[in-house]
Amino acid sequence: MLTWNIPILLQPPYLWAFQLHCLYAQRLRSHSCQDPNPSCEDSLPVCTVVNCRHASGLAFQAPSEVSPAKQKLWILFKLLETQLARLEMIKKTSIYSHPLVHRLIDPGAEKGKRDDDKVVAEIMARCFVPSLITTTSWEGFHFVGHEIRITEAMDCYGAVVWPSALVLCYFLETNVKHYNMADKNVIEIGAGTGLVSIVASLLGAHVTATDLPELLGNLQYNISRNTKTKCKHLPQVKELSWGIALDENFPRSSNNFDYILAADVVYAHPFLEELLITFDHLCKETTIILWVMKFRLEKENKFVDRFKELFDLEEISSFPSLNIKLYKAMKKSRRSA
Repeated sequence: MLTWNIPILLQPPYLWAFQLHCLYAQRLRSHSCQDPNPSCEDSLPVCTVVNCRHASGLAFQAPSEVSPAKQKLWILFKLLETQLARLEMIKKTSIYSHPLVHRLIDPGAEKGKRDDDKVVAEIMARCFVPSLITTTSWEGFHFVGHEIRITEAMDCYGAVVWPSALVLCYFLETNVKHYNMADKNVIEIGAGTGLVSIVASLLGAHVTATDLPELLGNLQYNISRNTKTKCKHLPQVKELSWGIALDENFPRSSNNFDYILAADVVYAHPFLEELLITFDHLCKETTIILWVMKFRLEKENKFVDRFKELFDLEEISSFPSLNIKLYKAMKKSRRSA
């Protein structure tokens, strides 16, 4: 596997990589067709970063007659371009969009902030970006004394590590006395990349990680690479489409879950009623739900109100700077319902 050691990729995170990116684009252009308006398609493709003055928008396919040296430059160029796209994705959709991250990069800034910021800083510090650019990108996390490597996908919300998952992982790790996962039967709904399931497995739980069928490949890959030979009980990966074939795939008679874990499963999607049905189906009266939610729209508040009709809901923690709350819930008894 081809790797390039670029330890200062994120110092600062975009300018340095962009400059290097353009540098190689210039070098590639110097070895290709000199006609500023070539009529053929044989010139070596160059930078495709949006708004870059070298951009040509050509596909990633170098001509067969290009020398090995130019091919190597082209590979490096594409790897840098991929990493730039990943950084932009992180900036827009991951924890790095939060201004707290800039405080983590500059520890001297924003001193004396609230306790909320201190806890959030500790949670976010568990995440790190690798210093090696490889053909397979990944994001790193430190939980339960292990380095966890997660591969994300840029084309699906469910294949990205969201801040709520980090909050839940941190909670599980730091509250072992009150919420002991060892040898417990645990199911995660909307497992996504599998980070929460991996942490629960490392804490000793029997874990079933579930999500939509199109996410299971990446989910299985992340769980396998991070739990094999490290966990007492190897986690299972199963398909679970909310509200669909629940009696067939998860019959009530065999549901014996001690915990249901859910991170950021409530957002602007049309399946909130199906999600509620799924919670209800998987729960017994002794099942504890640990649910972390980021509030974005009015839909979230309405779902919480609807959720309270079936479950006793307790707010355990709140992180105002992230607009995230962590809940504990249990099914209401038939009498109280």
